[in-house]
Amino acid sequence: MSSALQMNSAKIFHVMGMQRHFMLVNRVIHPFKSTPSSLYTTVHSKPFVGLPHFLRKSRKYDNSLSFFSSSFCSSSSSSSSSAAATSFSKVGFVSWYLGMIKSWPILTKSVTSSLIYIGADLSAQTIVQESSEDFDFMRTSRMAGYGMIVLGPSLHFWYNFMSKLYPRRDLFSTLKKIVIGQTIYGPAMTVIFFSLNAHMQGETGSEIVARLKRDLLPTMLSAIMYWPICDFITFKFIPVNLQPLITNSFSYLWTVYMTYMASLEKAA
Repeated sequence: MSSALQMNSAKIFHVMGMQRHFMLVNRVIHPFKSTPSSLYTTVHSKPFVGLPHFLRKSRKYDNSLSFFSSSFCSSSSSSSSSAAATSFSKVGFVSWYLGMIKSWPILTKSVTSSLIYIGADLSAQTIVQESSEDFDFMRTSRMAGYGMIVLGPSLHFWYNFMSKLYPRRDLFSTLKKIVIGQTIYGPAMTVIFFSLNAHMQGETGSEIVARLKRDLLPTMLSAIMYWPICDFITFKFIPVNLQPLITNSFSYLWTVYMTYMASLEKAA
């Protein structure tokens, strides 16, 4: 009887082994048939995973709506669009100018000073001269050369030096910068301006000294009445890379006065 049980057990194990072998072969030949339906559905639903369909439609609707509204607004409010374009162009110019100051600081500030001196000298000639007189373009070229070669580079180095000497922008530091500017930089640049301009007009050394004796003190008194307020705004509120630009803007009116003083007759 024990031998019969052993034979039945052997047959059962043999049948179970055959079933396992059949299942393995079937899984290799037909891998998805033995896979559960949930897994099969998940695998084939992956390519369709994304944003819901109504969101994709809303994008198209928003685009068409914005296009319609922009067309309507452009046709109904041309003045506002032109104002926006003007403001954008101003912002673009400012960005370009700041980039030029960063890339070519001395050259940019020198060209700026030269252009301001050209405009100031032409304005001074327009105010002083009569309508029948012609413009003195040689005088304007002298002013342009002074702004390009002397004033522009000197402003760059002066303001960088002052920012390193007194890096803070508190009231006391600002006042010290103003005092140093009015006692050292301002008088020095005024002497250089009068001397170079007189020399280019053919005046001798004694004539230049006589001109300085006559014109330097009145010019410095006028500078004390004008420049401390301008320097306070510049040193207190303006970044150092833009300080020469602001100073050149302030110096437009001052340059009109300076070019007028430089165009006076020789001192007796």
